[in-house]
Amino acid sequence: MVRNWLIKILLLPISILYGFGVSINNLLHRYKLLKSIGFSLPVISVGNLTVGGSGKSPHVEYLIRLLQPHIRVGVISRGYGRKSKGFQWVNVRDRSSHTGDEPLQIKRKNPDIPIAVSESRSFGIPKMVGKYPQLQTLIMDDGFQHREVSPFLNILLTEYSSPYFKDFLLPVGRLREWPSGAQRADVIVVSKCPVDLTEKEAEEFVKKLKPRSGQKVFFSYLKYGQAYFLFNPRQKLVDKPGGEVILLTGIANPQPLIDHLNDRVDRLHSLEFPDHHDYSAYDLGQLKKTYDQLEMKVRFVVTTEKDAVRLEPHARFLNDNKIYVFVQPVEVAFHQFSFPGFDDYIKNKLLEFKA
Repeated sequence: MVRNWLIKILLLPISILYGFGVSINNLLHRYKLLKSIGFSLPVISVGNLTVGGSGKSPHVEYLIRLLQPHIRVGVISRGYGRKSKGFQWVNVRDRSSHTGDEPLQIKRKNPDIPIAVSESRSFGIPKMVGKYPQLQTLIMDDGFQHREVSPFLNILLTEYSSPYFKDFLLPVGRLREWPSGAQRADVIVVSKCPVDLTEKEAEEFVKKLKPRSGQKVFFSYLKYGQAYFLFNPRQKLVDKPGGEVILLTGIANPQPLIDHLNDRVDRLHSLEFPDHHDYSAYDLGQLKKTYDQLEMKVRFVVTTEKDAVRLEPHARFLNDNKIYVFVQPVEVAFHQFSFPGFDDYIKNKLLEFKA
C-alpha cells in the first residue's frame, strides 16, 4: 500500500479508472451479459479482495483436512508466478516455476489428491472431472475475482489487521475491487486474528464489517508448528532455539512470522522479498553475505513452506556453503464464537448441494 499522501493523490485517478473497469465487469456478470458457469459438483472458492497476504493457502489446506476424510476433494488454482501456460497437473516432483509455489506446496502436503493449475478455471475444472469422475468437491484457490465460474460456496478472506473496509483500490491501496464486492461472498473469514481474541472484540469487528443478511462471519488465527530442516524434514528445530536467525521470506506479509520468532530467538534479521519472488543466484549471494556476518555461534535461516519450494533450485549452493535453512509450517484454526462453527457450517452446506 502506498503510504506517501502526495503519491496517493497522484495515483488516485488511476485507482478510480481501475475501479470503473472492475464495476463494469461486475455489472455485466450481475445482469448475465457475461455468463458464469456452474458445475455438477460443488465448487468452493477461497479468495480475497486484496493482492495477497490474507492466508488463502493455509485455509485451502484446512478445507482439505476437513473434507478429505469424508469425500473426494480436488484443488484448482491459477498457479500464480509459474512460467508454464495452460492447464497443468501438479506433481510432487515438479518445480515451482512450472506450477506456481502455492499449488506445489499444497500438493506435497497432500500427495493423494488431484491438483491442477489453469488460467481458465472454466476450462480446467472439466479437465479435472474428466480424469477423476469420482471427485465430489473442488476447491478453487484465489477464485473470488475469476467470475467465469459460479461457485457453490464463495469464501472471502480478510486480514484482521488490514481489513478491506480500511483499504482502497490499486494502485493507491491493495484492493482488486471495491469493498462492496464482499457482498458476493457467502462466508467472510477474518484471518490472522490474535490468538487471544475475545468474543466481544469479534462482535465489534463484525459491526465494522457490516455483513449482509445471511452472510456468515468466522474468525481464524495462525498456528505455527515445529520448524524442520529443509533437506531432512525429520530433523526438527526446538521450540525456542535462541541464537541469531535470518528470516527469509517472499510473501505478502511476514509480520506474523516475525512476531512468532521474536520471542524464540536472541537476534532476528528479516530479509524480505516481494510475494512469490523467484530467488536468483544474486539473492542467494546476498543471503550468504548476511549469513557470514552473523556473530552468534548458533545461527540459521528460517523460511516459509511457500518459500521453501522456490529455494529448491539453490539446494547445492545452500549445502556447499553450510547455510542451515529451517522451514516453518503454519496452519489455521478457528475461534469458536458461534454455532454452528466453521467446520459444521461447511459440512452442512455441502449436504444442501443438488446437481
